[in-house]
Amino acid sequence: MELDRRLLLAHCAAHALSVIAGLLVVVPLALNGSAFKGRCALFSQGFWRTENLTVGEGESREVSHLVVQQWGPPAACQFATFVGVFTVLYGAVQGWRSLFYLHRRHDDTLFSAFLTLLLSLCVLFLSGGASVTLTLGLVSWCNTVTDHNTRPYSCAESQSVPLYLDVETSSFYYELNCAQISLWFVAALWLAQSILSFLRLYNSHSQHIGPCLPREKELLLGQTHVDCPHHHLHPHSHPPSVSI
Repeated sequence: MELDRRLLLAHCAAHALSVIAGLLVVVPLALNGSAFKGRCALFSQGFWRTENLTVGEGESREVSHLVVQQWGPPAACQFATFVGVFTVLYGAVQGWRSLFYLHRRHDDTLFSAFLTLLLSLCVLFLSGGASVTLTLGLVSWCNTVTDHNTRPYSCAESQSVPLYLDVETSSFYYELNCAQISLWFVAALWLAQSILSFLRLYNSHSQHIGPCLPREKELLLGQTHVDCPHHHLHPHSHPPSVSI
């Protein structure tokens, strides 16, 4: 198996994994956004308050409930969702192109390989930033829910604790944690794709320019055996002499 074919197979596998990982980012975030009525839990600020609330049939008792002072910026959730959606679409398109190239037994042009590398590096930095944003946002929300770990339950266990909010909080940790892990995996895949894109660019550069370099060297050294199509010398001719 040739080097470029191995690289195409590896790139195709990376694209297929990126589609799956991107879906594992988009779907949990969409479910969480629906449960929170379009609000973003990341970086939300709030505090716990204890007061008398009416529970059941006219019965009141002292209950601790969470008061959200300010919901997180929507851009924090939208940024992670954008990276996930782009990864799914790009992975599907590039995966199809890789299969097409495998079938046709050829690879990208030198310019196309360079653009692919440039795009992979750009989205690598975007996915890394989105991963950090989602992780820090989830930590901030967990600190709010657990009152900075002073409550007798963890962030994951707080899903089963009534928070008395007007949103559905029964599965927020599973959804956001799944999106967080998947987004870090997406960032790792973009790193792998950047490396593969660089190797394909190097391979394409070697195929286009490499074969003529030894022949150009022979020409410069004044040797007569030159096969590069751009230079032809008569077998009995001699290189021009340079007088100083």
